[in-house]
Amino acid sequence: MRVGVLTGGGDCPGLNAVIRAVVRKGVEVHGWEFVGFRNGWQGPLTGESKPLGLRDVEDILTRGGTILRSSRTNPYKVEGGVEKIKAVLADQGVDALIAIGGEDTLGVAKRLTDDGIGVVGVPKTIDNDLGATDYTFGFDTAVSIATEAIDRLHTTAESHHRALVVEVMGRHAGWIALHSGLAGGASVILVPERHFSVEQVVSWVERRFEKEYAPIIVVAEGALPEGGEEKLLTGEKDAFGHVRLGGIGTWLADEIAARTGKESRAVVLGHVQRGGTPTAYDRVLATRFGLHAVDAVADGDFGVMVALKGTDIVRVKLSEATAELKTVPVERYEEAEVFFG
Repeated sequence: MRVGVLTGGGDCPGLNAVIRAVVRKGVEVHGWEFVGFRNGWQGPLTGESKPLGLRDVEDILTRGGTILRSSRTNPYKVEGGVEKIKAVLADQGVDALIAIGGEDTLGVAKRLTDDGIGVVGVPKTIDNDLGATDYTFGFDTAVSIATEAIDRLHTTAESHHRALVVEVMGRHAGWIALHSGLAGGASVILVPERHFSVEQVVSWVERRFEKEYAPIIVVAEGALPEGGEEKLLTGEKDAFGHVRLGGIGTWLADEIAARTGKESRAVVLGHVQRGGTPTAYDRVLATRFGLHAVDAVADGDFGVMVALKGTDIVRVKLSEATAELKTVPVERYEEAEVFFG
């Protein structure tokens, strides 16, 4: 059997660990050959690929990013995209695909399965917002990076007695903001799931200043003030209809400064959260996902995604995996509010 592997959407730590696990088990247990398609779904569209053997994955466990590169290509936005993919797979003798990605990549995988192509999905997103799995790899690393940044910002904020607003990733789900904010001892955490009152934020900030502490505010990029709109870096949309968010941190820092008279600065972590070496947890989870993805291919069980349920790796239908986003529930956010101010 010849199996294709691709990584789509935003990069994240742990992608290479999945690729390594897939190739090692596929080769050593089943004797399969592997083809790595480059640049996400663009690879199967154009035929851009490279062989993947044991030597190619020997030393990639600790590397961030993806050796296959990635993109936000949507083959269903390309004229004749499905037919092109089928032709490329036939030309390269590929019998099945393992697609590693988030909601957009796996949404394409689901549609391709419906169109007769054998695909197994592996969940990847630093946002941890796929509803069919308890955790996605990349999330733990992103939270660790954001937490370390918050830890460092505490000392400089205290030195100058200023407020610091830390903007983290999170378009529709505030898991990174919630976890890093709690772990880093933030004074305020703002998530997309709950619109915030600027007046309330200012109240928490002032309370912190009154206690002779410098406040740290963690805000997800998709968080919205009451009656406000998303802050956009650009109005352009990608192939999946997403705009680029950014700027809520700077806007909020300016509001805090204007309303309190205290110096306030914004720090945007951005793609720092995506880069670098994956944590031990993400390496292990990514490896387990890769091993179980190979099992699904071996069983001919296509149209599924491997998922973490408790401590077990299970299979769920791709239709279930992409049905809805996993967002921060109200009760989880209200738990955190105990520590605000």
